[in-house]
Amino acid sequence: MSESSATVERVMVAEEPTTFVTRSVPYIQIELGGIPGDRHYGLLRPADSRQKIYPRGVLIANRRQISIVSKEECECIANRLDLPEIKPEWLGANIIISGFDKLTELHQGARLIFPDGTGLICEGENLPCIGPGRVIEKIYNESGLSQKFVPAAKKLRGIVCSVEREGRISKGDTIAFL
Repeated sequence: MSESSATVERVMVAEEPTTFVTRSVPYIQIELGGIPGDRHYGLLRPADSRQKIYPRGVLIANRRQISIVSKEECECIANRLDLPEIKPEWLGANIIISGFDKLTELHQGARLIFPDGTGLICEGENLPCIGPGRVIEKIYNESGLSQKFVPAAKKLRGIVCSVEREGRISKGDTIAFL
């Protein structure tokens, strides 16, 4: 039984290795390693500053395979920054949803189930960092936006997920949150 649901507005991939910025595609095929061709694809990834208990660079389980943001939370970040919009691709999102305005508050371990049975596990909040802020600053050509982004996006940056069951996710799919 689902607690709530949302609709997939767009699906995106970050295929260019020099940037996390994503681009829209008609659908994404999900494997246990994530989205083939996406920069976050893989069962393992090197530890970074987020995992302070492991030496940087040591291979650990990849719990950041898929990034999801909500349309409503992107609008809220834009309002906080007094900007016309914040596009999800600037944040490196793979999936943008609507109809679930408290996405970032989804508890770790929640399941996201798609119509064909594709299953993702919420691994927690995608903590805001300066990288997307730099992209936004460059797009709007406004000095200081990179520093303002982090506090403005706190508790609004979306979630990261790992894959539990392979499948396909497309625009218009309904997500059940369990």
